[in-house]
Amino acid sequence: MASTLITNGRIMDGTGNPWFYADLLFADDTISAIEPPGSISPERADTVIDARDHVVAPGFIDIQSHSILPLLLDGRSLSKVTQGVTTEIMGEFWTPAPFGGGIVDPWAIALVHRLEGDEKARWDEQARSWTRFGHWLRDLETHGVSVNIGSFVGGGTIREFGMGQMQGEPDADQLAAMRKATAESMEDGAFGVATALIYPPNIYSSTAELTSIMEVVAAYNGIHITHMRSEGERILPALEETIGIGRDTGVISEIYHLKAAGRPSWHQMPAVIARITEARAQGIDVAADMYPYRGSGTGLAASVPAWAAEGGLLQQSLDDPAISRKMLDEMDYALDHPESEFEHMAHRAGAENVLLAEFATPELGERFQGRTLADAMSALNMPMNEAILWLLRNDRSAIFTMYLGMSEENLEIQMKQEWIKWGTDAGGVDPAWMAARGLVHPRAYGTYPRILGHYSRDLGWITMEDAVRKGTGAVAERLGIRDRGTLRPGMKADVIIFDPATIIDVADYTDPHHLSVGMRDVWVNGTRVLASGEHTGATPGTRVYGPGAR
Repeated sequence: MASTLITNGRIMDGTGNPWFYADLLFADDTISAIEPPGSISPERADTVIDARDHVVAPGFIDIQSHSILPLLLDGRSLSKVTQGVTTEIMGEFWTPAPFGGGIVDPWAIALVHRLEGDEKARWDEQARSWTRFGHWLRDLETHGVSVNIGSFVGGGTIREFGMGQMQGEPDADQLAAMRKATAESMEDGAFGVATALIYPPNIYSSTAELTSIMEVVAAYNGIHITHMRSEGERILPALEETIGIGRDTGVISEIYHLKAAGRPSWHQMPAVIARITEARAQGIDVAADMYPYRGSGTGLAASVPAWAAEGGLLQQSLDDPAISRKMLDEMDYALDHPESEFEHMAHRAGAENVLLAEFATPELGERFQGRTLADAMSALNMPMNEAILWLLRNDRSAIFTMYLGMSEENLEIQMKQEWIKWGTDAGGVDPAWMAARGLVHPRAYGTYPRILGHYSRDLGWITMEDAVRKGTGAVAERLGIRDRGTLRPGMKADVIIFDPATIIDVADYTDPHHLSVGMRDVWVNGTRVLASGEHTGATPGTRVYGPGAR
């Protein structure tokens, strides 16, 4: 049994308590002792690590990971491990399983990243055998991963399983199929259902449909985690929908990447915070997570009306002159009517704050990647909405885009809430292969070091102990993971060592492909995956399971 003794470190144990000096011993995959300095004999360990002037903490648990496709390509999750992430929880909107029902292509509605060529061929046949939610996580673990893995089942996947990518209310049989797939996924270890109510086909789900699905989730003590129906002008009604579903079903409710997006919405964040606090005081278990950036990231296609993507036919809609005209009319109307049902993401942020990041076609990528939508409008000599439709039509993809639309003041308000947690909303990538694919949001490389270094150490918005807690113990508690998230004997040895004086993010929006600095060592299940800042290549990650696992 291999054992490691970490000496002379400042322990931040994941509870939020003040740091203390102690020595930490783990054997195999489990922490066996945390004792005052010098009280554990070095002879008890095969390896002794000196953590003088460094912090020793639990590994971060990323509650909103998009590493499904990156981990199929490269199990090391380099950009996450170098931040101190030891567990990734996936599933927002889409999971590649369960496959069946109305799903024709298991990859069709993936939000970020793409499988192409040999990569897609390698996994496509296997994915079609993943008829249960647990199948893909089993195969991913067998494939080999450096981090622990778990997932919600995608809310878009559940909807597609029941009725494909069509609009409308499900009939009784379709709803029964959705509920059955949800129950099976919970029993396979899903943490709950993760909805994203601005993306087709999940956007087509009514409150009544969601309530029916969440009744199943609640029966397994699971979580409804959601990208709410609005993060802009209608954020308060969207929040009421989330709170109401929690109140009516008893399901635990978690809001993905809390934000007020677009300057016209910034003033609403204090009211959002107050409403969440009020609901919690009423006994409704609703909370939220966030990432530490002013910019969000999603497809440029999120700036067109969702009905145009019904049936997975967005490209056909773009290619049809009559339908494109209808799309353009609705988009133009939204420019002057903020009360419009269609929330125009690009208009909300402002064209000069919309950064075009990743294209499918090399020609358009060479011309527009790293430039703003305003730049593209000028180059194309088109108004904003015509330029959006032209870009989508000609690239024949969703075009990953960053919308720089949040305020620093709101970030501070959010970070200070006791119920907030951290998530990256990103995949774990390696700049060696990701840079050729285009830009990514810097959160893929820098979320946790940015919180620790910039917002905690440099600005002093929160203590470093609280910054650690909101990425470790608070997340484990929320997810019901009982053997990770804090440092104490009997817990799994997911342990990180970082330099509190130097830890910082390096990635930015236009030059993102840089690993963070200051994270020195990382162990996952007692195996070292980062040694003196270098990935060891080890893949000791294992599955973590939700509360309904059978």
